[in-house]
Amino acid sequence: MPPRRPPVEMASDSDSENEVVLQCLSCEEEYDPKDAGTCKECYDEAKEELKCKNKELEELKCKNQELESKASFLSLSSPVLNHSFSFSTGLLLLLPADDSSASPIPAHKNILVNRSPVFKAMLESDMSESQSGMIKIADVSCETLRAFVNYLYTAEACLNDQMAGSLLALGEKYQVKHLKTYCERFLISKLNWDKSLELFDFACKYNCKQLRNESLAVIMNNMTSFTKNDYYDDLVESNPMLIVEIYETYVRNQINTAGFH
Repeated sequence: MPPRRPPVEMASDSDSENEVVLQCLSCEEEYDPKDAGTCKECYDEAKEELKCKNKELEELKCKNQELESKASFLSLSSPVLNHSFSFSTGLLLLLPADDSSASPIPAHKNILVNRSPVFKAMLESDMSESQSGMIKIADVSCETLRAFVNYLYTAEACLNDQMAGSLLALGEKYQVKHLKTYCERFLISKLNWDKSLELFDFACKYNCKQLRNESLAVIMNNMTSFTKNDYYDDLVESNPMLIVEIYETYVRNQINTAGFH
């Protein structure tokens, strides 16, 4: 929309020579003098346009922050993976401990050390992994471990619900905060009522504050169907204290809404 110009005062052909009619220069329609410099329709249109632009700016700001975070994560030294390297030149092998048929996955020591405080402590000590050049990781599939190593190099991963959960668990275990946040955002984007209870349980287990709050908000909005959620019986069996916490939160919200203290 072009910049606003002062409204035009137009002489009226009716009643009095001193009577003026104000004309909106956006749409050239007459408007009520009580309106603030433009007709209501143009004002509402400009307001909505401004709202959309502010939303676009906020989205760009978020994308910029994500790119800055990714650049910071990748700014550490990242030599090209070369399978001809030996352990003495810095190449280690990661292996799923529960899959004897899996092929070892190579990764550079400096990448593991720079990306993860846990790997740093492990590889800069006298632990067996630092001596053998082989790191066995339990409770992980070969596919997930390969995606984990790839993320340490690229800060990217091809996610679905299962992969996001598995990688987030590894991000928590090895304190790769960037990966954990990346997966948490993905799970939040897929959040709905059907998944809310399971994701709330998952978020509590892996200390995901934002996912926990978002899933709890969905649960609070669907408390009339709480016990009908497919995950309800599982949670009652595995972690009944979370059920208690949800009910306590709901009651507290009801009290606050009613204005009681």
